[in-house]
Amino acid sequence: MKTEILEIYIQSVLPMKIEIAEKIASKFDRFELSKNEFILQENSISEDTYFLESGFVRSYTFDNNGNEVTTNIFSAPCFVNDFLSFFTQKPVKENYQTLSNCIFWKTNLENVQYNFHNIPEFREFSRLLFIINYYKLHDRMLEMVKETATSRYTKLLEKHPNIFQNASLKIIASYLGITDSSLSRIRKEISKI
Repeated sequence: MKTEILEIYIQSVLPMKIEIAEKIASKFDRFELSKNEFILQENSISEDTYFLESGFVRSYTFDNNGNEVTTNIFSAPCFVNDFLSFFTQKPVKENYQTLSNCIFWKTNLENVQYNFHNIPEFREFSRLLFIINYYKLHDRMLEMVKETATSRYTKLLEKHPNIFQNASLKIIASYLGITDSSLSRIRKEISKI
């Protein structure tokens, strides 16, 4: 099976010889999931780490009232995982569910550890991947505090328009930290502009 998209992604994070990217990608296995399937569920342990080649995935949890709260929406290509659970082998605190039909590549902790110890470029790639993910998380946290709901909606629409074709408005509203009715109002206001 061709790991070309995974190899291109690896090289986009850290430029390296194609042979090295191929060696890293060779430790991954391809699989597919249909819409609304889970790759991880709360209280399970993440045995694998996942690269999303195509499709959309969301992570979510429940608030004190039992309402679903979408914590992230992943659009390919990217890694999707609870890295804390994967590296510590402790239970996941969220659910990870496909929003569309998806193609994934997965590898286990043993393969990741092998790559850490044997491929210097993989160590650097992983370090950069963690920095990128930290930046995205930090940026999202600041957006939720400093920006208006309309601004958050507009940014999501500009950066990831395909999400709107693959996630329900309820999921998008939850991700933006607003109610369904607030999202409807924002969409109406923007359509008048």
